[in-house]
Amino acid sequence: MTELPTALNLPAVDPLPEGTAKFFRICEEKLGMVPNVLVSYAFNVDKLNAFSGMYNDLMLGDSGLSKLEREMIAVVVSSVNRCFYCLTAHGAAVRELSGLPELGEALVMNYRAAKLDARQRGMLDFAVLMSEASHRIEESDRQALRDVGFSDADIWDIAAIASFFNMSNRMSSAIAMQPNPEYHGQAR
Repeated sequence: MTELPTALNLPAVDPLPEGTAKFFRICEEKLGMVPNVLVSYAFNVDKLNAFSGMYNDLMLGDSGLSKLEREMIAVVVSSVNRCFYCLTAHGAAVRELSGLPELGEALVMNYRAAKLDARQRGMLDFAVLMSEASHRIEESDRQALRDVGFSDADIWDIAAIASFFNMSNRMSSAIAMQPNPEYHGQAR
């Protein structure tokens, strides 16, 4: 691995430190690939570790949000931002976790067209508000989440995931990060 899947000319660290190489081997075993988002950070192991640590905490750590709900937030935020990488990768995750290819497609195109319950709709409306006009969030917006069953800790997680993907989307677009081809055909 010497060339990164981006428009920037940044060579990957070669050889990768053993811990990073092990992490990439685990990705290969579990996913059948190393996601290009990780490869794109491989020019600087400290940046890779910071990104991976935050991602793993938000998307895989303890939360009142299911893995599917977290992926739904990732897709809807990425749709607002038109992030090709994240729409492709996280759209595949929604299709797989939900078993509903049409849900993944609807969230990519227009989450309002998806069959959502009140909890999911409220969560995604809040994530979109954060992405489009976070300065307009008021107590009534947080209360609307409480009213559909979210705790304050859940609201924190919704906000943190939406914030992370807003940052990640912008970085992906800025460096022209390309999704792994494998994502396109998954769970269809």
